Amino acid sequence: MSVTPLTPAPVFRGRIGRDARSGHYAVPRRYRLHLSPGHEDCRGIAVVHGLLGLDEVCPVTVLDAVPDRADGGHSVLRPLYEASAHHYRGPAVAPVLSDGWSGRIVSTHARDIMRDLAAAFTPAAGPVLYPEGAEAQLAAVEVLCDRAAEPATLPGVLDVLERRLTAHSHVVGDRLTAADVEVWAALVRHPHAGPRPEADGHPALRAHLRRLTAHPAFARHLAGRPG
Repeated sequence: MSVTPLTPAPVFRGRIGRDARSGHYAVPRRYRLHLSPGHEDCRGIAVVHGLLGLDEVCPVTVLDAVPDRADGGHSVLRPLYEASAHHYRGPAVAPVLSDGWSGRIVSTHARDIMRDLAAAFTPAAGPVLYPEGAEAQLAAVEVLCDRAAEPATLPGVLDVLERRLTAHSHVVGDRLTAADVEVWAALVRHPHAGPRPEADGHPALRAHLRRLTAHPAFARHLAGRPG
């Protein structure tokens, strides 16, 4: 089924634990993720969720890979959108972080969701995906990943990442951070389709994509497979 969104979906940007007035407290099993396989933003969220081991804390509903509505939305998400936006008529798209207490959407903004999962629910022994002091570097990688979506700027992005990974074991320094998740989600194609062929001339980057995909949190649901 070929679908094209007719109107843009609104961006909900509630934050867990960031604004006391919102009432979005960090309570286990209060929130649910709704993710679609193959969607870049959903892949990144799914990996963060897996790295932090949040299956019981924040359950995931995996949607069909292809939306079932002509506007590019998912029928199962419509009640959430209609409860969250008055007279909503646009597409009901993923990703969505919903609040089970109110039956409404907290956020559809992937990077906010990733940060809030890490900040609100990181276990004591879990990875520090947003290390203190690395904010500027993480933000720079996010910009690079946004530029990777444009064919004209992709070669330069790959060159920058290759230099980073030649100097260090990970995208930001020598430990796994959200920057690695961002790069993996941006450069790995649809599940099982392999990495973008443009990465072939960047051996350090290609090897890093392989290492990441070998990690269970990357290899599980919504994962792609570098060749």
